[in-house]
Amino acid sequence: MLIDGLQYCNWSEKIFKQWRDSNLTAVHVTISYHEQFRETVSNFEQWNNWFEKYPSLIMPAFYAEDVEIANKQNKTAVIFGFQNPSPIEDDIGLVEILHRLGGRFMQLSYNNQSLLATGCYEENDPGITRMGKEVIKEMNRVGMVVDMSHSSEKSTFEAIELSSRPIVISHANPSFWHPAKRNKSDQILKKLSESHGMLGFSLYPHHLNNSSQCSLEDFCSMIARTADLIGIDHIGFGSDLCQDQPDSIVEWMRVGKWTREIDYGEGSASNPGFPDMPNWFRDNRDWHNIIEGLKKYGFSNDEINKIKGENWLSFFRKSFNSN
Repeated sequence: MLIDGLQYCNWSEKIFKQWRDSNLTAVHVTISYHEQFRETVSNFEQWNNWFEKYPSLIMPAFYAEDVEIANKQNKTAVIFGFQNPSPIEDDIGLVEILHRLGGRFMQLSYNNQSLLATGCYEENDPGITRMGKEVIKEMNRVGMVVDMSHSSEKSTFEAIELSSRPIVISHANPSFWHPAKRNKSDQILKKLSESHGMLGFSLYPHHLNNSSQCSLEDFCSMIARTADLIGIDHIGFGSDLCQDQPDSIVEWMRVGKWTREIDYGEGSASNPGFPDMPNWFRDNRDWHNIIEGLKKYGFSNDEINKIKGENWLSFFRKSFNSN
């Protein structure tokens, strides 16, 4: 079983076939970045069209059991999430509506301060807001997972403490390995594991040691050091793969609707687009390279099975089981 905790690709039959060729059991798909409610509904509608068009390749997953069904039927289960609370606008009642549509993850902030929490790019970090506390309770009630991948240190600590359910950092890496703004401190990672949360390791070059030149051995050594720090049961993959997306999309991700200025994020004026992926993980064709890298590094088969999918499935069972 192979599960990816986050992708935002330019979806196509080609990618869906690559998912199957790589035996991807499930993918947490970003269905909304800065879109508000009605725009997000349109994105759900588009996915319904793809489910109808490619039923032998993909299927929606509303509950953990759907992931297991997809595994038996040799399909890839698609689990939806939001990288920003924009889809709920300023209406807490939309949390339940979006959950009924299929939303299972929501980030409380995307780099900037939101109505709910502080993003990792802000200079000041006041933490979870009054509305954020109420939304966390509502997400806990309906079964939508709190995701703090793009959130600040204090907000992430507070989200872990406030949530009655385990949270995730679906796509980031430890800051001990590479000090990117979005990578997480040892203190956060320990708190996450103590609360039975999950970390998905990112393959986005700005979050890798040596960026696009990161070696597979170095990536595997980071996984080993993280397992030593927080335990093997709380880690998986969250590739943050943006396969086949044009550079205009990374600008949309960074700028959204909040500014008229160009924001280069962790890029620069000289390198404003998507960075090149490492040569050992070009896209969804190359999952086997990571698995082989883990074997070569010395991980056991049981450990690899946990990292590549079993840990995510266990988390899904705790977070959105139909029973």
